[in-house]
Amino acid sequence: MKINKSVRLTLLAASTIATLALGYNMFSLWQKETLWGHRPLFFFLVAWASIVLLFWKKYSRHPKGLRWLGLSTLSAVLLALSFPPFPTTILLFIAWVPLLLIEYEVAKYKSNPSNESNSSNASIRPYLYNAFVLWNILVTWWVGNTAFIAGIVAIWLNAWFMYLPFWCFHKTRQRLPKLGYLPLIAYWLSFEYLHLNWEISWSWLTLGNAFAQFPQAVQWYEYTGVFGGSLWVMVVNVLVFRLLEKMEFRFSPKAALAQGWKLWRIKLIVLLPIAASLVWYFNVQDEGRDVEVAVIQPNFEPHYQKFKIPEREQMERFIILSEKAVTPNTKYVVWPETAFDGVRTEDLKSHPAMQVAQQFVDKHPGVKLVTGVSAYKVFAEGEPHTRNTRRIERANGNVIFVEVYNAALQLEAGQDSIPFYIKSKLVPGAEILPYHEVLFFLKPIVDQLDGSVEGHGTQRYREAFPSETGKVAPSICYESIFGEYNGGYIKAGAEAIFIMTNDGWWDDSGGHRQHLAYARLRAVETRKSIARSANTGTSCFINQRGDVQQPTDYEVEAAIRQNIKFNDRITFYVRWGDLIAKLAVLSTVLVLAYFLVNRLKQRA
Repeated sequence: MKINKSVRLTLLAASTIATLALGYNMFSLWQKETLWGHRPLFFFLVAWASIVLLFWKKYSRHPKGLRWLGLSTLSAVLLALSFPPFPTTILLFIAWVPLLLIEYEVAKYKSNPSNESNSSNASIRPYLYNAFVLWNILVTWWVGNTAFIAGIVAIWLNAWFMYLPFWCFHKTRQRLPKLGYLPLIAYWLSFEYLHLNWEISWSWLTLGNAFAQFPQAVQWYEYTGVFGGSLWVMVVNVLVFRLLEKMEFRFSPKAALAQGWKLWRIKLIVLLPIAASLVWYFNVQDEGRDVEVAVIQPNFEPHYQKFKIPEREQMERFIILSEKAVTPNTKYVVWPETAFDGVRTEDLKSHPAMQVAQQFVDKHPGVKLVTGVSAYKVFAEGEPHTRNTRRIERANGNVIFVEVYNAALQLEAGQDSIPFYIKSKLVPGAEILPYHEVLFFLKPIVDQLDGSVEGHGTQRYREAFPSETGKVAPSICYESIFGEYNGGYIKAGAEAIFIMTNDGWWDDSGGHRQHLAYARLRAVETRKSIARSANTGTSCFINQRGDVQQPTDYEVEAAIRQNIKFNDRITFYVRWGDLIAKLAVLSTVLVLAYFLVNRLKQRA
């Protein structure tokens, strides 16, 4: 199938005009301080359509080019429909099959030199990148509502990172076909693990996260974490593809019947873990002692309101909502991320807003206030600086050196010192310029975008806020999607998890729903109750089997209260972390070593 050149140019012109029109509309709304809603989704889609049409020769030079483009797009759509907020997670078990089919056909052409033209024009690269760009756009388009340029970088760069492990598998299978699809599974899980543990981390699309809407199906995450889900997905996709290969890609009852056992094997691998998990789910009971916790949702729109409303007015809302929520039995009140702004760490107790909060807890003895805070530290003369130190020249000509934090703290009556935790999983672009020592030349661009090359400060260890009631994990926003990382709080003694976030940056989109859903997996992995305070939607409680309780609506003020269970249990996953991913990394090292030895033997 070919597309006439005039038709392609017409489509290119239309998509380009649509991209420019949407861009202009978004710029106009930004000037009027109006939110964009779903416009970034449509902008990214038409922009990518323009890029594909512009580089059409890369997609159409092979006779099967349009077929492969369609298959890669199908994979992207199936992957996107498998993630929250869509309820069609089951599609994940076949979402990789179209990509595997492209790889199979490209490899077949390359191994057949009889048709030199078709062989040399067969390339998997443009179709892989198309699939991963579309997958990122369809699931994480909302990052454009937070920071538009950073959103573009996040989508297209993340797609390139995803492309690499699949392309490496394609090359490995050409050189070492007897290893089959083991390298694909090992490479992909290794990539997901690396992506969780470096500064360019954007791990929203870890495959195991897709089950977040249905924790009933993955109660065994208590042992495996999300990498158990990723492994499950990859194995089933490979088995489905191998079954289709045995059937010679003929979809007929007779062909399926001939592969009866292989078909039943796939069904069992999908259904048995779900069935076991459902039995597990209905028998899980929250463990521990009851502790009454109140969660506050103040509803300050972050783009154009929160940082312009006087701090006094914000504190009035916090206090009014908190007073409505507390009872004589309340032990904790949780406020969201960055409830306080511009607090100097050396003067925590003297900051005006902190004094108002302190008066609140003094009025309610026994209540602990756990809250997010935007803070900074001024380095004393001669004090060693960190890699995140910023040089600031004041109006009087004096120069000071500071470190900025997105942090959390705990206030209670009569305390000598204030427990203070610094967020340490930072959002690339918004809170950190990854590896800025190497990428220092980007400073002018970052400065133009009101960013900071130095980024935010961090701390090297997890900690739990202690009190006579128990210990709690102060998990801040982005940190809540990292399973092994949150296990560090539990190892530090945390008996419950308090998540403080500001999901309003993403507008009313799938972003804040996905973020909430991923928190359900942390409850299952750690078997800890969760209290979640969002600046606006969705605040809630999550029990130890992942059920969401008392969810609040988006764009409303709210105060909710509930007894949750505190316990000191350490699950297998918390103790051992991402063991499956580490074994995948070891497998990757062994495969690459085997590949290298074979190449050396061939040269010898």
